Amino acid sequence: MKFAFAGIDFLGGVFDGLVKAGWTPIKLFTRPCDGIYDHNELIVAQARNRRIPVQLSRIRQIDLDTLHAIHGRDWALVVAGYPWMVTGWRGRAAYGLNIHPSPLPVGRGPYPLFRAIGDAHETWGVTAHVLAEDGFDTGDILARDLFRLSETETHETLLSKCQMAAARLAAGPIGRELPARWSRAEPQGEGSYWARVSDADRTLDFRQDVSAILRRVRAFGAIESIARLGDNRVFVADATGWQESHGQTPGTVVHRYRRTVVVAARDGFVQFTRWSPVSLLDAAGLGR
Repeated sequence: MKFAFAGIDFLGGVFDGLVKAGWTPIKLFTRPCDGIYDHNELIVAQARNRRIPVQLSRIRQIDLDTLHAIHGRDWALVVAGYPWMVTGWRGRAAYGLNIHPSPLPVGRGPYPLFRAIGDAHETWGVTAHVLAEDGFDTGDILARDLFRLSETETHETLLSKCQMAAARLAAGPIGRELPARWSRAEPQGEGSYWARVSDADRTLDFRQDVSAILRRVRAFGAIESIARLGDNRVFVADATGWQESHGQTPGTVVHRYRRTVVVAARDGFVQFTRWSPVSLLDAAGLGR
């Protein structure tokens, strides 16, 4: 099967998995990345090594028409970590599908990993589904790869689990069984859409228990959660904490030693071990 891939390094293992299953790439659609949170260097290098065209701009109808003119309908459009809705593939490609990092229909939306940890889900997964043209992540389900989450799950461990699951889907059920699975794809039914997170979602609330605060820190990990300390705002990449009775007002800085800061929470203390007064994007001059 020939395929055009739309995505970035985030789920670039899908590209590798399809190639492993014997598929032939014919074009890469990607997008500009900031090089901090988003990357496409690896997937672009893959495309250049295979001498296939690379397009950084949004997929247009003329792009799909061109692929159809060259390859007929003997190809699939595979989307994985691509921010724009793709329409117009029907009648031009044999298949159009998306690989989404959630156990659909739960967690539709741009990046559900933060909330998966923040809401303390016990299981998670990655879903391959038909690429719908009337909504994000709503198409019929082709295959899922489900796995357990630990009580100490972090953004980084969940990201790795999703990447590994996506690669398994591509190399196995999708790469080797797509026609059969396409014919028996299952409608999703009712689901939930999780919007892109805001700074408010990333902000720590010291009126909560230590466990809830640390869960939010783990949910964002290196993407950074936000803490308001008096009139200042700091960006937290890692923290620890402990339960202890005290009479301090939640949010009060109770201890400092070099780069360590300890803040009172409702039922104990939270210790920032990796933090900065400047976010990663601001430090790189990119802003938000």
